[in-house]
Amino acid sequence: MNDIRIDPTQSSPAIHADTAAGVLRLSGDSYPENAFDLFGPVIDWVERYLAGGDAPLRLELRLLYLNTSSIRAMIDIFDLLETAHGEGRAVSVQWIYDQRNERVRELAEEFAEDCTFPFQILAGTDADSAP
Repeated sequence: MNDIRIDPTQSSPAIHADTAAGVLRLSGDSYPENAFDLFGPVIDWVERYLAGGDAPLRLELRLLYLNTSSIRAMIDIFDLLETAHGEGRAVSVQWIYDQRNERVRELAEEFAEDCTFPFQILAGTDADSAP
């Protein structure tokens, strides 16, 4: 299973899926023109990772802004994590937001309300949120 490493652009986040570490990291702004092209391989990676064994998976988010299509992609990823958690798999989310960005904190809290797996929301600084 291959790792994924996508460099950030002005409108898309840095993405690093590390198979050996069992970590998927996204950081930066997320308002790509075509979210399916960006997140499709990431969602495929999560599906293959969860189907390929029983190792834990941690999602680390340092997102500054998400448009509607990015939010839909995150919902797809959280749905995969929720299903895996329901089947006994260790999955978790750690969302670090810029403490000056209340909208992102509120968004993270909305996601966390719908998830039964461990979901941490931590205040950070702008530097913590940088890709």
